[in-house]
Amino acid sequence: MRKIASKIMQTNLLIINENQQGQRIDNFLFKHLKGVPKSHIYRILRKGSVRVNKKRVKPSYKLQLQDQIRLPPIRVAAKTTAKPSIQLMELLQRCILYEDENLLIINKPSGLAVHSGSGINFGVIEIVRAMRPAAKFIELVHRLDKETSGCLLLAKKSSILKELHLLLRAGKIKKIYVALLKGHWQGGSRKVDVPLLKGQVSAKGKPALTEFKPKQKFSNATLMQIILHTGRTHQIRIHAAYLDCSVARDNKYGDKEFNKKMRKLGLRRLFLHAAALRFYLPSAERLINVKADLDDDLLTVLAQLL
Repeated sequence: MRKIASKIMQTNLLIINENQQGQRIDNFLFKHLKGVPKSHIYRILRKGSVRVNKKRVKPSYKLQLQDQIRLPPIRVAAKTTAKPSIQLMELLQRCILYEDENLLIINKPSGLAVHSGSGINFGVIEIVRAMRPAAKFIELVHRLDKETSGCLLLAKKSSILKELHLLLRAGKIKKIYVALLKGHWQGGSRKVDVPLLKGQVSAKGKPALTEFKPKQKFSNATLMQIILHTGRTHQIRIHAAYLDCSVARDNKYGDKEFNKKMRKLGLRRLFLHAAALRFYLPSAERLINVKADLDDDLLTVLAQLL
């Protein structure tokens, strides 16, 4: 059996800064103690081995500025020395659509995960952090599927991350996608208001609203503009399949025969692209309106459908 390298982290004291305040302490510890099972973190919180300002706290406790956290000695997995390649960092640097002191928007390439995990060493967030080693805070605001390309929003301040999450929950961040769907779409715009639960349509699921607007119709496919009014996992792909108009090259929810035809036209990836983000950021008094053009490989496929 292969042994996993580990080390003992001695008792130490952490002081909460402005980028860390407002987080639940359990979520903070998950990030700070990477490699430690969540069950163990909850155990040391329950036993009172973790102290905040010399007091026991519940996992739901929200950290305040200048809070002092005392951690007991803990065995953690040794950090890997692997780093994203220069080529990956240069690729993402070329993909930056917008950047200011508060946020960063990247035109994420298809095939690149947004974060590491499940055998993936590096995702967008790890690569961006390597690109900005002096940055004290960089976090994903939302996520895109690995095979989906387009606008991905990252926050450079904890306060901005919270503000953007509030805007997302209030539906004040307009997210527009472009997708190639199976079939010749009949009629005009259509809204699908169907709840989703764990990757499927279910009356017991959470509300999910997707708006489909045809942009260009072909004999056996339709280029669609899609507006997300909620942000459930795989929402567009599931709602499209629900209409029997699945996304081209969707190997999970799609149509095998349609996918085979698209593959013959040279489509090697999911035809789903986050084309635009639009929102007003109150704290900066700034309107953000960013667009990402379709990749050349997708345009080539569309040209063959004409």
